[in-house]
Amino acid sequence: MLFGTVHIYGVLIALAIGLGVYLCLKRERRMGLKKDTSIDLALWVIPAALVGARLYYVAFQWDMYRQDLISILYVWKGGLAIYGGVIGGVIAGAFFAKRKKAPFFVLADLVAPALILGQAVGRWGNYFNGEAYGYAITDPAWQFFPVGVRVEGTWHLATFFYESAWDFMGFLLLWRMRERVTAKGNLALLYLCWYGLGRAIIEGLRTDSLMWGPVRVSQALSLLLCLASGIALILRHRKHRGEKPYPIQTDG
Repeated sequence: MLFGTVHIYGVLIALAIGLGVYLCLKRERRMGLKKDTSIDLALWVIPAALVGARLYYVAFQWDMYRQDLISILYVWKGGLAIYGGVIGGVIAGAFFAKRKKAPFFVLADLVAPALILGQAVGRWGNYFNGEAYGYAITDPAWQFFPVGVRVEGTWHLATFFYESAWDFMGFLLLWRMRERVTAKGNLALLYLCWYGLGRAIIEGLRTDSLMWGPVRVSQALSLLLCLASGIALILRHRKHRGEKPYPIQTDG
C-alpha cells in the first residue's frame, strides 16, 4: 500500500528501527557502554538483520522467486522474516563485539527491549500489506477488529495484531526487568522465552506460515527457543540468586 509515493510498510520498519536506536542510546551509559555504542552497533546490525530477514523468507519461499530473481530485492512488498533478522543481527553483533572488544551479552541485553518494541510496531506493516493473517472467521459475531481483519472481502483472524500486542506486553515486561536482572544476557534470554512462547501459539493460527515439509518453521523454532531460554533462565537464576542486579552505573 502506498501513501503518496511512500510505502507504509517501509515507513513502519524505519519507525521501528528509529525507536529501537533511541531506546538503546538512552540506556547505553547506564549499562557501562561507551557513548554512541548504539549508533555504531546499529550500523552493523541493521543491514545484517534486513538481509537475514529477507534471505530467511526467500529460502522457505524459493518457488516464488526462482523464476524472477530480481524480485528478491522488492522488500517493500513484504517478505521479511523476523527470525532471519534476529539471526543476522546476532551474527553481526558478535562480530561487532569482537571487533570493538565490547561485552556481547551486555549488548544483547541493551538491544532486547528495543527489538521487541520494534517488532510490535513493525507488525502493523503486515496490516497495510494485507498479510500475516489467520484462518477465516465464519461466525459473524466475531467479525470485528481486533479479533479479525477484513482481507479481500473475507474476515480472518488478526494474527498480526495478536503478535503486535504480545510483543508490546513483552516490551513492558523487559523494560520493568531491565534493572533487576542479575546476570549478563538474562534480559535477552527473557526476550527469547517471551517472544518464542507467543509466536509458537500465534503461528499455529496463521495461513501463510513458512513451511519445511509439514512443519511450520517459525513455530518449531519458537518452541525450541522458548524451551531452551526458559531452562537457561532457571539455571542462571539459581546460580546468581542473591547477587545484586546489573548494571551498577547510575545516572547523573
